[in-house]
Amino acid sequence: MIRVGGIRVSLDTDLSNLEALCEKKLKISRDRLISARLAKKSVDARKKSDVHFLISLDIEAKGEEKLLKTLKNASKYEKPVYNISALKNAPYRPVIVGFGPAGMYAALVLAMAGAKPIVLERGGDVDSRVKAVGEFQSGGRLDPECNVQFGEGGAGTFSDGKLTTGIKDRRIGWILERLVEFGAPEEILYLAKPHIGTDKLRGAVKALRERVIALGGDVRFNAKFCGFEAENGSVSAVRYIHDGSTETIETKSVILATGHSARDVFELLYNEKIELSQKSFSVGVRAEHLRTDIDRAMYGDFAGHKALKAADYKLAVHLPNGRTLYTFCMCPGGYVVAASSEEGRLAVNGMSCFARDAENSNSALLVNVGPEDYGSDHPLAGMYFQRELEEKAFIAGGSDYRAPAAVLRDFMAGRVSEKLGRVKPSYRPDVKFAAPEEYLPDYVCESLRMGITEMGKKIKGFDDGDTVLTGIESRSSSPVRINRGEDMQSLSLKGLYPCGEGAGYAGGIVSAAVDGMKCAEAVLEALAE
Repeated sequence: MIRVGGIRVSLDTDLSNLEALCEKKLKISRDRLISARLAKKSVDARKKSDVHFLISLDIEAKGEEKLLKTLKNASKYEKPVYNISALKNAPYRPVIVGFGPAGMYAALVLAMAGAKPIVLERGGDVDSRVKAVGEFQSGGRLDPECNVQFGEGGAGTFSDGKLTTGIKDRRIGWILERLVEFGAPEEILYLAKPHIGTDKLRGAVKALRERVIALGGDVRFNAKFCGFEAENGSVSAVRYIHDGSTETIETKSVILATGHSARDVFELLYNEKIELSQKSFSVGVRAEHLRTDIDRAMYGDFAGHKALKAADYKLAVHLPNGRTLYTFCMCPGGYVVAASSEEGRLAVNGMSCFARDAENSNSALLVNVGPEDYGSDHPLAGMYFQRELEEKAFIAGGSDYRAPAAVLRDFMAGRVSEKLGRVKPSYRPDVKFAAPEEYLPDYVCESLRMGITEMGKKIKGFDDGDTVLTGIESRSSSPVRINRGEDMQSLSLKGLYPCGEGAGYAGGIVSAAVDGMKCAEAVLEALAE
């Protein structure tokens, strides 16, 4: 098989007939072609007068060696293979704490190997989460155990479902293929910036859980991890609370995939003298623009073309004050959502459905913060700093889970907004006008003002005065790292496998899933000994 990249095609090209495309673009006759598959598809919008697709094809053909010499951007290609070896008579059942992307894929790998994992998830299943989140966004009570952060699928279930990642790993293709098998759209296998959307991701998450159970695994919801037991420096059991009772499971392997918002777990680990360290993270706001404005800025006259989805962007500017302002988790045609998980503290996030057709497009605008900002060398100082900012945001919003919001022209002028412009905030239950200075450090506000101006030079209208800034965006990554060795185990306790975003080793759905698989592989090695 050969992969041919950099193939330029118009937005109107019929990509369902790859044989004709190969004949026209690559001069490969149909009798010579064995198969062709779309491997990658991206939008090239660098010139607004000439927006088109760039695609890559995986081709099987007669005389491939000759094609390698004659075709531009062609290379030999072999699809990465990921195999799972079956276990025989596993001596114990491994436990996975958390059922977000890391925990889900750890569970899937272990179940496929025959290890019959037990999953403990503090929140509810997808359907329970949808109900709980809907009630909260309608002005009801926040459930600290079942919300945008906690429950089946983790925080990713209420997100854009972005599957882009900066890492390269042979497991990635396997992860995407499983998602398609569980109901995700097939296009995630070839789009340069694949996403599922929260609506389709929910179904895929449920199907993955059903597969784990069918293979002998056990997924327990509303089961809150509350501690572990150890003998001779190794895990011997875990404890969890369910329906008010504490249960114990004897095991020698615990994959800890609790996510970046399980602050009680960080405190538990600290009290148990598990080695932790400070980690940098970022804080800021969500910026909302009209989707049509962003589409026009990115696609020019091609905006609205039936072959183009809502436009996305990715920006970063390095500022004179030594900080960096960057966009994160950009959600085209999406919503700003209530992402609180603790009473009296407020956080926001972004999400969008598969169609990405909501009125606004939004993105986090984040400024880097680190140990030098925390004011302490305590391992959890970053977490406490994060909490403090969220408490201020809660108060700034009126202490009732309304989010503090500002119109950009007012923020730039240093005044509190009194009315909205063309952009209407999508956050529910509601917003309250407040200056970002009420909940963000001065250096963050300074960085936002300088950085947004610079970003407006890169994307026309990005600094439009009607833009709405909603805070606080504070959960982009974990402020704590649970230190582990090359064997994936905690440096303090054998048999404890810190995993995923919460442990500080991933940043997004795919990288977390990869880390979950790596931890599962390490557990399988231990089981096979």
